[in-house]
Amino acid sequence: MRYRELGRSGLSVSEIGYGAWGIGESAWVGATEDESVRALHRAIDLGVNLVDTARGYGESERIVGRVVRERAGNEVLVATKVPPRNGLWPAPGGLDPAETFPGGHIRESLETSLRASGLDHFDVLQFHVWSDDWVGRGDWLETVVELKREGKIRLFGVSINDHEPDNALALVRSGAVDSVQVIYNIFDQAPADTLLPACQEHGVGVIVRVALDEGGLTGQVTADTTFPAGDFRNRYFRDDRPAEVERRVAAIVADLGITTEQIAEYALRFVLSSPAVSTVIPGMRSVRNVERNVAVSDGRPLTADQLAILARHRWLRNFYS
Repeated sequence: MRYRELGRSGLSVSEIGYGAWGIGESAWVGATEDESVRALHRAIDLGVNLVDTARGYGESERIVGRVVRERAGNEVLVATKVPPRNGLWPAPGGLDPAETFPGGHIRESLETSLRASGLDHFDVLQFHVWSDDWVGRGDWLETVVELKREGKIRLFGVSINDHEPDNALALVRSGAVDSVQVIYNIFDQAPADTLLPACQEHGVGVIVRVALDEGGLTGQVTADTTFPAGDFRNRYFRDDRPAEVERRVAAIVADLGITTEQIAEYALRFVLSSPAVSTVIPGMRSVRNVERNVAVSDGRPLTADQLAILARHRWLRNFYS
């Protein structure tokens, strides 16, 4: 496993982190706690030292906390998230921060997360949505500073609204944030236009989510793919989108001269080819997925020619609308 600096925080994080949404059984159907625990332990064995969870991920915080406590001899960094008080995802423009992240709500959510996980602090506390309208307004920043001083959190970050990377530029430039989490993948390359350069300039760490497009960039989604009832991917891959994903993945495979089985590897290498990226957190619910993804952290970024090919495969769309 190779490691990168998380911005200017002083923390070193594994290039492959652990996305723990799927293990909480809140929206991904089929996870079992026993397999999730085995996968988390295997990830730590292989050098993964950052696990990303959230208050809204069902049982995820509890499971993550259990494993981290069992691995007390390993330094495992845990990032969690505060949901917006008004329950709106993504955050629409024009809201007052008192409606979304007032200080009392931030503190209450954190205390709930600490109890659920059994941990005494979190290494990164993130807001689960963000709007640059909130920079310089409300008492959220004062609360974050207090929580850092109390030792309950080490760093502060935000999870940027899906497909809205420029909606955190003012925050990044303000100096108030240590890290941002953003969707960045072969299809959605927009963060590379402005956000990633800004993060490099201002020393803000970048945590990349949805690098595999919720499974779309694994080669496993085809026109005939179905998902269990209650699984959020039924909406993500609704209508004719599975067939479109299959077609676009086939085009990438052909242009790169690789096999369909290699697409997930190349999707992760694409993300890690950016020097602005600190870590990528693919969702992993099995030991097999852990071993496959961790193997990509071998110091072999894509070539300039390969990146030029992939630049032609941007797909501007929003699966949530």
